Amino acid sequence: MAATARIRLLASCYISPALYRAAPRHMRGPRSMCTLSTTLGSGADEDEIERIRREFEDAKRNYLSIPAAMKDMPKMDPQGLAVCSSRPLCPCLGMSGDGLTFAGLASWVSGIYVNKNVKLDDLQVYGFDYDYTLSHYSDHLQCLIYDLAKKHLVDEFKYPESCLQYEYDRRFPVRGLYYDKLKGCLVKLDFFGSIEPDGCFFGRRKLSPTEIKELYGTRHIGRDQVRQLVGLMDVFCFSEACLIADIVQHFVDAKLEFDAPYIYEDVNKAIQHVHRSGLVHRKVLAEPQKFLIKNSQVFRFLKTLREKGKKLFLLTNSPFYFVDGGMSYLLEDQHFDGNSWRELFDVVIAQANKPTFYNSDHPFRVYDTEKDTLAFTAVDKFLPSEVYYHGCLKSFLQITKWRGPEVIYFGDHLLSDLRGPSKAGWRTAAVIRELEDEIGIQNGDSYRFQQAKLSIIHDLLGKVHATVVSTEKGQVYRALLDELNAERHQCRSGMRNLFNSSFGATFLTDTGKESSFAYHIHQYADIYTSKLENFLSHAPESWLHPPHDIKIMPHNAKRQHVASLIVLYTSTPARSRRVCLVVHSSLDPPLMENHVVMATGFRVATAFG
Repeated sequence: MAATARIRLLASCYISPALYRAAPRHMRGPRSMCTLSTTLGSGADEDEIERIRREFEDAKRNYLSIPAAMKDMPKMDPQGLAVCSSRPLCPCLGMSGDGLTFAGLASWVSGIYVNKNVKLDDLQVYGFDYDYTLSHYSDHLQCLIYDLAKKHLVDEFKYPESCLQYEYDRRFPVRGLYYDKLKGCLVKLDFFGSIEPDGCFFGRRKLSPTEIKELYGTRHIGRDQVRQLVGLMDVFCFSEACLIADIVQHFVDAKLEFDAPYIYEDVNKAIQHVHRSGLVHRKVLAEPQKFLIKNSQVFRFLKTLREKGKKLFLLTNSPFYFVDGGMSYLLEDQHFDGNSWRELFDVVIAQANKPTFYNSDHPFRVYDTEKDTLAFTAVDKFLPSEVYYHGCLKSFLQITKWRGPEVIYFGDHLLSDLRGPSKAGWRTAAVIRELEDEIGIQNGDSYRFQQAKLSIIHDLLGKVHATVVSTEKGQVYRALLDELNAERHQCRSGMRNLFNSSFGATFLTDTGKESSFAYHIHQYADIYTSKLENFLSHAPESWLHPPHDIKIMPHNAKRQHVASLIVLYTSTPARSRRVCLVVHSSLDPPLMENHVVMATGFRVATAFG
């Protein structure tokens, strides 16, 4: 039990294991540990450096003990943290595995994550994008788009035939990258607009931090300059990002002169041609079993909404024949009350030209599905039996009389799909397929092992930097700092490679901070989830809002608060009160026990070593 308590203390990043072991047993209680580092920090700075060196060596010898203790360390919540008024649990605790983990005012809603309060009972209208929202595709689609665009570059734009040798590499791109048209670089940015040290590529070559500084002057390019970059925010951008990098690399390898903006313009035109010409649509419909992934739960979700009396509309940039063929295939095994999937929706709008749809004055046109023509009569009402093209948000609201707050729109592209509705007052929900996989990786033993190591390194680095003021930067100091930085870089690389060896995780940077993609989710998505069917687990009167203790500003981080409580295990013995075992708390034991009993009614057992 004492060993478990010590490793949980490490996992909470309060103090390193070496420092914990260095303390006399009478100083290992929660009140004494908070002052231990200060006590050890007294004396000559040179002695302190030597102490840190011994801690580092001790920590490296004890890395092997981390895996055995990880089974007791807390994991990320794959179910989502959101208060659900229809299914309240304990007001302060959220379920996690076989035990309980302190999670603020959070109960359990499967796989749904909330940025802004949403009362689902107030939502009367549900809107959906089609591609990667209602439909989901296999990796074959990106290969197809890449190959068709590559061929167009050679056939129409007269690029060298040697470009045809390249193939789509699904391991290279991630969502949320930016392309710098002027400099020709693919970059990954963090929440504040800084370039990741290992997230800048020219072609397929990763630039070093020194090269990034020479090219940009600084890694922090800022939000204003970010607006001048091209955001690659949806899954369709994977093939575009990969093709841009491959073409740039080809010109570099062939020692051919080129202007980076021309590469982007040509590749973008080729990608647009593949979509607008219908090439990719016809290929997909010719072999739907190869490209489309069936999911009966999507149909169940739509049908459930209809049964609850909700209004549904489809708003997509794809042409109707592509949507019709795809939906017919995806739902061919389902049983309809009517004759067509279209009867699930009150309004169907195709080729909407998002994001222009949200701020233009384009009129709606009735589309003749038999003749493939557009009518010339004005549209002043929407009929379920008709299909509409183009249009704009202004006319849509005038015709439907649907108020903004009662409408929620689901999409996968944060800028094209959700930015416009968010600004217009609609509620928004992002469908991010990568979310589930990334949470799974972060809960895996390999990631958590590196994370535990990184916590130790950060603790030691903080102590080294704290001695800078009164210590000359001698050889001993520099050698220790270099070793710690090298160890930190190794940990970060190991964590990044678990996601993507080129750019790492979609939502995180190598430093563990939120990425620019996460910034856009926070800006434009009230709710985000990995799949639509996650909403099937909630009641229609649910009220979703984020945990009260989730903050962005650092000054909101709590000290000496029950939020630092770590619960290891709970049980419900027959005919007895529930017991929770607390292995760490920033509060004194009597005060901590009083907080827990008041909040949960649990009896408390402690194990502080």
